Amino acid sequence: MSEEVNYSGRCLCGAVKAEIVAPAKWSSHCHCPSCQKATSAGFATYVGFERVAVRFTGDEPKLYRSSPGVKRRFCATCGSPVSFEGEAWPGEIHFHALFLDQAVEFEPEAHVYVKTRMPWVELSDHLPAFQKFEDGGES
Repeated sequence: MSEEVNYSGRCLCGAVKAEIVAPAKWSSHCHCPSCQKATSAGFATYVGFERVAVRFTGDEPKLYRSSPGVKRRFCATCGSPVSFEGEAWPGEIHFHALFLDQAVEFEPEAHVYVKTRMPWVELSDHLPAFQKFEDGGES
């Protein structure tokens, strides 16, 4: 890539790195059971980018197909979750927000899949909350 790098990212140990040469498309919190399990947390926070704007540097992240049409990447050395790609979002890659060195710049815009939100997660940030990904309606 000869374009100027807009953003960079790295895992906990620094083995997996990425360079991104495009602006973010969106950022949100996901409360689906798959993201909860993948992160061992109440929800995952993602930042979406065009896949063609991303180049992995350093070690290649390991790939895990968590369900049909879904690819999750992680560092084989430290285990840090890196990214999510799903057939429902063709041409996009969704990075875990804190994988990105500039994470503070990506304020989440919504909560999705709140129908499976952990009851101890209180949504008090006044962001739109959607029952699932495609419903478009508030919870």
